[in-house]
Amino acid sequence: MKRWIMGFSLAVALPLAGAQEVTLRHSLQGKPLDALATMTLKFNDAQKGKAKVVLQNTDTLTPQLRAQLPTAALFDLDESTHYFSTRPRFLPLHQLIKDSGEKISFSDFYPQIVDAISDSAGRMQALPMGMAIPVLFRNKAYFVKAGLDPEVAPATWAQVQEVAGKLFDAGYRCPLTSTYFARLHAENVSTQHGQGVSGKGDKAALNTLINVKHLALLTSWQKSHYFHYYGPHRQAEEKFLSGECAMITADSTLFSRLSPTEGVHAGASALPYHDDTYTMTPDKVLPEGASLWVVAGKKKDEYKLLARYIKFLLEPQNQRDWVKATAYLPMGKAAMAELKEAGAFSPAILNAAEKRLSNTQKDSGVIRNEVSRSRMRAILNEEVETIWKSGTAPKQALDDAMLRYNRGDNR
Repeated sequence: MKRWIMGFSLAVALPLAGAQEVTLRHSLQGKPLDALATMTLKFNDAQKGKAKVVLQNTDTLTPQLRAQLPTAALFDLDESTHYFSTRPRFLPLHQLIKDSGEKISFSDFYPQIVDAISDSAGRMQALPMGMAIPVLFRNKAYFVKAGLDPEVAPATWAQVQEVAGKLFDAGYRCPLTSTYFARLHAENVSTQHGQGVSGKGDKAALNTLINVKHLALLTSWQKSHYFHYYGPHRQAEEKFLSGECAMITADSTLFSRLSPTEGVHAGASALPYHDDTYTMTPDKVLPEGASLWVVAGKKKDEYKLLARYIKFLLEPQNQRDWVKATAYLPMGKAAMAELKEAGAFSPAILNAAEKRLSNTQKDSGVIRNEVSRSRMRAILNEEVETIWKSGTAPKQALDDAMLRYNRGDNR
């Protein structure tokens, strides 16, 4: 199987003499890479040798290729922030589509998908093909052994504490862990409760009442061993997949790695919320993830080919196949309908995603500048880690993070 996949991926990158060519750089692995390679090969076959898209994995690039700018890049927030703040400029997606003449309607996208990657004028900057929402996963077998109903997920953080206590009493030393701590437990918790992390102007509001309260709660869980922190990014995923941890807050893409062969029969539910605040909107979570960015300064023919490729990726059946393989969010209603009809994805995640993505209200509490948002998360992660490592008080950690961000540290 591995040999077939390698050959399949190589076939996508084999040169075709005289063909118009665009390059797409990415850092995908596993199922997402296989899915992208499959779709790209299908697109290339339809070009009858006249054009092709070449995939470039950042992990395998030679120094010579790395020095050459691709036509487009499929990067998440941190990758795109680093790439476009230090090297090339990007061409906004809305400009690419307009200049190419391809008939791609932005009205076909979910409002929140557009909002996640738009500028201040609401125009799409990139193609949000790798988006996810934060959810809570639970190991159903562990729930049964702890005397809990495996089909009932904790909806509030108070219920999470009760469940964590029962799991701990049943012998599970890691009841709860989390990936992407700053995004899930600061930005999303803030927006769920009507506060947001964006202050006046370009300032951040990180030490709001809900953030202090939530971080203080997690700190108490860490001391009682209900919560375990393993790192600011995806480090905790393996702890859940290996069965070491019973619950995890993570983005919805983790669903693609859950199967009977992984040894974890898991359930997925909405990110919990605090039910004792007046401004709570539990479903107001933030879609985020990898997007396809177009590099500026390329030739007109390259952009036309890239626009055709993007139109191909947006076909409902291709979106359905992509989402099934990767657990990324559908970008539009047609793809969501295809996915529901296929019946091969978590109904709970799909229903939660559709409800959230259809909302037309923009999130004013989100820091929209990608460089600023990445910097804010880096600072917040550093300060939060002092809580676990040296016992810094939660409010002090948030005060320090906000002070550092607002005075321009880590620029």
